[in-house]
Amino acid sequence: MKLNTLKPAEGSTKACKRIGRGPGSGHGGTSTRGSKGAKSRSGYARKIGFEGGQMPLQRIVPKFGFKNINRVEYKAINLDVIQALADKNSLDKVAKADLIGAGFVSAKQLVKVLACGQLTRKIDVEADAFSKTAAAAIEAAGGTAIKL
Repeated sequence: MKLNTLKPAEGSTKACKRIGRGPGSGHGGTSTRGSKGAKSRSGYARKIGFEGGQMPLQRIVPKFGFKNINRVEYKAINLDVIQALADKNSLDKVAKADLIGAGFVSAKQLVKVLACGQLTRKIDVEADAFSKTAAAAIEAAGGTAIKL
């Protein structure tokens, strides 16, 4: 085997398409871009949302509303969920860590206790926020609503 006789395998290489090099090449004239129009010009880049001259969707659909940057997002937990968790794990105090451990909330979420359901025994509840009726229901059952 000699280095000067090495060649690539048959059919593994192709000649590059030489565009715009005269009519004899088969790719001269319009250089495979068709004839006329924006797409045939150099530097063409379609604008985002361009629909061929039709009124684009982002101009048809009206703008409305706003995002309140001061909004505080809470994960809602009802009293019946707290009662079930306390009964299942025999807890007298339900902390945020217990809710995280049970998979009701993630560590980054803020917890707000709502008054759907009722407590049947004294339970101390720790959360980031309470509705007025939930705090009243907890205290009516003999427990305390501890705001973090």
